[in-house]
Amino acid sequence: MNFDDPRLTAVGLLAEVHAGLMARLQPAIAAARLSEIDFEAVLRLARSPGEQLRMSDLSAQTGLSTSGVTRVVDRLEREGVVRRRACPSDRRASYAVLTDAGRERLQSVLPQHLQDIDDTFTSLLDAEELEAFLATLRKIRDVVRPCATAGAGEAGVEGGVDACVEALTAGSPDQRAQRAHVPAPTPAEPEVAVDSASSSAS
Repeated sequence: MNFDDPRLTAVGLLAEVHAGLMARLQPAIAAARLSEIDFEAVLRLARSPGEQLRMSDLSAQTGLSTSGVTRVVDRLEREGVVRRRACPSDRRASYAVLTDAGRERLQSVLPQHLQDIDDTFTSLLDAEELEAFLATLRKIRDVVRPCATAGAGEAGVEGGVDACVEALTAGSPDQRAQRAHVPAPTPAEPEVAVDSASSSAS
């Protein structure tokens, strides 16, 4: 067994970079009194058409289970960051919608968040390197997590979760075989929310 296999190195480097980036980005996120998963949900809503997503699409984008995304939205709704809106065409479905208060909270932290991203990531690459790196990440993302843009009108999954299923079964036999060798991710559960009082005091 070769423990110096470059595939182990590739995954190890990716994990180290992700962990390092999240550690550097966390203080600004905590300053907004949001956990990482809360911040991701709010940011995904802000970047979606109409600043809203079907609950099922938000679940698919974040990788949360149905119950997990419900708990996140419940928490954000109590804080006035998000509200629910019934789907006019499907009584079984509902939308999570970013509120004005949610937008203001996101805007309050975004300048520092963007500066942190620039300091630790994007400024380390020139324009060509960054473009190539983002293209590489999207290529991998579309195989390991094709539903990450459900409902956002990107990467052929504009139609939401149903279109994600179509995306998984589309493509050449070789592409489908490649996807078949990638284990389905276990739905993540939401992290414990950052305590507002302790965040404010720090």
